[in-house]
Amino acid sequence: MAGHSKWANIQHRKGRQDKLRSKLFAKLSKDIAVAAKMGGGDPDMNPRLRLAIANAKGQSMPKDNIQRAVDKGAGGDGADYEEMRYEGFGPGGIGFVIEASTDNTNRSAMEVRTAFSKNGGNMGETGSVSFMFDQVGKIEYPLAVADEDTVMEAAIEAGADDVEHDSEAEDQWDEFEPVHTIWTARDDLGDVAANLEAKFGEAKSVNLVWKAQTLIDNPDIAAQVMRINDALEDLDDVSDVYHNFDMTEEAAAKLDDA
Repeated sequence: MAGHSKWANIQHRKGRQDKLRSKLFAKLSKDIAVAAKMGGGDPDMNPRLRLAIANAKGQSMPKDNIQRAVDKGAGGDGADYEEMRYEGFGPGGIGFVIEASTDNTNRSAMEVRTAFSKNGGNMGETGSVSFMFDQVGKIEYPLAVADEDTVMEAAIEAGADDVEHDSEAEDQWDEFEPVHTIWTARDDLGDVAANLEAKFGEAKSVNLVWKAQTLIDNPDIAAQVMRINDALEDLDDVSDVYHNFDMTEEAAAKLDDA
């Protein structure tokens, strides 16, 4: 969920963790069911389902929940979901890319537009923001899985583009969860993830994400950007929210004072 790691060290979000985890499991279940419905319930024959299950396991989703989602999708049950991308602007030219999975595109578009307008932002046309981002693969492993040199070597051998080791990193759902982050080209994500899994086991998360090419540093707008981000994340149809705002220590301090 990029852009996400910068948000997670903000103190006031800790009270939202239970709600966000509940939404996370709902999103993961939907991802699994959609993948199974589109490509069948055998993960060995369905790369999209394999990634969805790996991601769910990495987020500690119970096995029974995963299997129910697979069975639901493979059995053809549930609504037909369409994947949508919305784009918009916050203050100071901050760009947002929003991914949604919905059975009602009109409802989703209206809710996203309202989230922007009620919080000082504007919804844009498709392509108005995404050109400032790259869609890439992102794989996360806990720091404890191996030392930095070992992970770096394995990632290079697996075909990854870059590796980051951040002892202060958090993700959107867990407090202070240190991780190795492995970046890949979009089309290489599945192969790199499989190679790393063979060496280190299941990853904490495996996702295609929108990574900002350049982050905008403007601490004075931190509170307003956060309001837009939170309003978008709270929408049921929204799967992920990405932005190009740089949540520096100065910006975090401004947010705490708001």
